[in-house]
Amino acid sequence: MIRIIVAVVLILHGLIHLMGFVVPWRLVTIEDLIYKTTLLSGKLDIGDAGIRMIGLFWLLGATGFVVAGIAIFTLQPWWQILTLGVTILSLIICLLGWPDS
Repeated sequence: MIRIIVAVVLILHGLIHLMGFVVPWRLVTIEDLIYKTTLLSGKLDIGDAGIRMIGLFWLLGATGFVVAGIAIFTLQPWWQILTLGVTILSLIICLLGWPDS
């Protein structure tokens, strides 16, 4: 039962990461997540192309968490290393996007 709960939480977390992709790519507008091209609390302006690259990292994180959730659910032996890697990626992109992320 715990395995299923963890899998569902990881999948949901991955889906939430999609917000970090769709806003920089201007696919949707989210009221609480304003499009901007800066990182590190507005201290570093990376431009439109740069923020789209960050959006791709958010998409990679989203995909990683969803795949990790599926891997846990299906008892794949590599779920732990994937979860660790995608968690580190998530922490880095969250720190870059702080405080919005």
